[in-house]
Amino acid sequence: MTLGEASHLVGDLQRELRKVIVGQDEVVAEVLVAFLAGGHCLLRGVPGLAKTLLIRTIADAVHLTFSRIQFTPDLMPSDILGTEVIEEDRATGARTIRFIPGPIFANIILADEINRTPPKTQSALLEAMQEYQVTIGGKRYPLERPLFVLATQNPIEQEGTYPLPEAQLDRFMLNVVIGYPTAEDERAILAQTTTGDEPVASPVATGEAIERARLLVREVVAAENVIGYAARLVRATRPVLESEAPDFVRQWVRWGAGPRAGQALLLAGKARAVIHGRPAVSLEDVRAVAPPVLRHRVLVNFQAEADGIDAEAVVGRLLDTVHAR
Repeated sequence: MTLGEASHLVGDLQRELRKVIVGQDEVVAEVLVAFLAGGHCLLRGVPGLAKTLLIRTIADAVHLTFSRIQFTPDLMPSDILGTEVIEEDRATGARTIRFIPGPIFANIILADEINRTPPKTQSALLEAMQEYQVTIGGKRYPLERPLFVLATQNPIEQEGTYPLPEAQLDRFMLNVVIGYPTAEDERAILAQTTTGDEPVASPVATGEAIERARLLVREVVAAENVIGYAARLVRATRPVLESEAPDFVRQWVRWGAGPRAGQALLLAGKARAVIHGRPAVSLEDVRAVAPPVLRHRVLVNFQAEADGIDAEAVVGRLLDTVHAR
């Protein structure tokens, strides 16, 4: 696949998404960056901002299998991965064990309200998201690629929710925050969604095309100064590295981002470059994807909470502090 073909593919996807999703251009762009880079995405926003609709529309726009998992407090890991059952042959009386695949065996997975289930069930996704396989009864079952996990999370409601473990958060390439629409977009939403016409996205991409685009993303050139900038940005989030972390990081951050964050910075930056038809990732690409890559990987301490500082503010200050060389 060429750069032109990849840009055309993304343009087709964006056109189909705009048929259903009004506004939220930055959110759509960030989700498509994760999709093209081969990562997973966590969408965070208050109820009613079309998080689920966006994910379902992406599934409608590609020729891939789609599965929705509604996370609830009583959900068990086997409800996601699948389970083994014993079957008996009525003629011979012989018993065999058969594996019944769960909803994780699909290409696009919607993990709706992922923070409403306990951590033991949330962790059922870890192996699938990282290694594209699941292990049941000591046997490994490979998952079909591409695999794209999109999880939604309501940040304001704490009743009956369970915070995602740090290991689970780190598996998401991007943490995309969805805000309220503009006044113009909200009027368009009201006009479009209160009539008998329901816009539907048409499939414009195949799984094979998506995989070829993902391979192209990894072939995008990253200069030494871009790689160095991504590494310095990630290392500056770690308060234990006193010589590299700014004073405000040592004051407010409890735990910084790991090496997976640096990989996500470069891959997401490369995907953004491909979307814009450029053969090399730039410093601006890395800076543009830094907030969704780092906001869920920087854990602030009690001092930051007392001072009214969150991870978003820390990442913003890092982008102003860590300069390219």
